[in-house]
Amino acid sequence: MGAGANGRRIEDYIPRLYGYAVSLSGDSSDAHDLVQETALKSLNASRIPEDEPAFRAWLFVILRNAWFDLVRRRGRRLEIQGYESEYEEIGGEIWLHDDSLISTLTVRFSLARLSADHRDVLGLVDVSGFSYSEAADILGVPAGTVTSRVARARNALLKQLESGNVVNFPENARQKAAR
Repeated sequence: MGAGANGRRIEDYIPRLYGYAVSLSGDSSDAHDLVQETALKSLNASRIPEDEPAFRAWLFVILRNAWFDLVRRRGRRLEIQGYESEYEEIGGEIWLHDDSLISTLTVRFSLARLSADHRDVLGLVDVSGFSYSEAADILGVPAGTVTSRVARARNALLKQLESGNVVNFPENARQKAAR
């Protein structure tokens, strides 16, 4: 299969790769860089899986390894970062009481507070849509381990969501704001 055909195969996965990269990094700029690095490495690879599920998993392994390399280069201070810049990018489009936007930002901020391991497994299963067995292949662990990690990560996310990003507006402040 030629480089052009592989390029088209990679293009099909760009949105899912980007979603996974955002779930790992929490930063749209880093996510773009990670996806670009993944595409370059995969296009320059000497051995490319022919089987489509193996090809897809291979791309996500490349992206995950690129993320680990980025973390190492930056000295491991990437646990909670990003998202603020994305918030600023869309700030001009925020409408007061936009429930969809509030929900999206709440989930993103809660995801950003999770450990890297939790973001990793949720990024593969819930964001990128991999099955547990596919995620296990990418992570290099048994499927049962992925099952328990997903359960723990979802519980951690639920706790983050329950702790809330939204603070109730005191009643007297509401009355003042209405005047």
